[in-house]
Amino acid sequence: MVDADKSARHEKRMKRKKEIVDAHIKSANKEQGIIIVHTGNGKGKSSSAFGMVARSLGHKMHVGVVQFIKGAIETGEEAFFRAFPDQVEFHVMGDGYTWDTQNLEQDIKTAEKAWAQALKMLQDEKYDLVVLDELNIALSQKYLNIKKVIQDLENRPHMQHVVITGRGAPKELIEISNTVTEMREIKHAYQSGIMAQKGVEL
Repeated sequence: MVDADKSARHEKRMKRKKEIVDAHIKSANKEQGIIIVHTGNGKGKSSSAFGMVARSLGHKMHVGVVQFIKGAIETGEEAFFRAFPDQVEFHVMGDGYTWDTQNLEQDIKTAEKAWAQALKMLQDEKYDLVVLDELNIALSQKYLNIKKVIQDLENRPHMQHVVITGRGAPKELIEISNTVTEMREIKHAYQSGIMAQKGVEL
């Protein structure tokens, strides 16, 4: 049994909390496309982005995906979302991680080619959601011009949402984004010698 006084105090707190939450919800009355950034050293940045792709499919939305850096290894998300060609356009345009390519000129050309594809989507209002996976790495390595990237993002269709992932999001990108989440690593299986597992990392 819950003490009557404790129950009354709880009810009072929850009533006040509901008033505050309802007021915030009421004040959020704008509808527009938003830029979401997932950054940080922790796991889950791309996973969260592709969770939003799945959510968008449930709303019959059209999605464009461009993966920077990645490309050397096949992933489960690519295999899965290619099963929805009418709703998802998926482009894997990386050559692998920078420590694998070891070629700055090649990395810059590859990133520029990927951005050209991303720009087509950012200029087309048929895409409700655009995922730019690992773009932050290309930006932090200065493979792309940050000013041009921001200009292109800000000139996209009004209701288009963009999700950007990768470690090291530059401060200029964070400043123009609507929602920014930093994934913090506490512990990772890799540190104890466990290789990347299908369905979890791949």
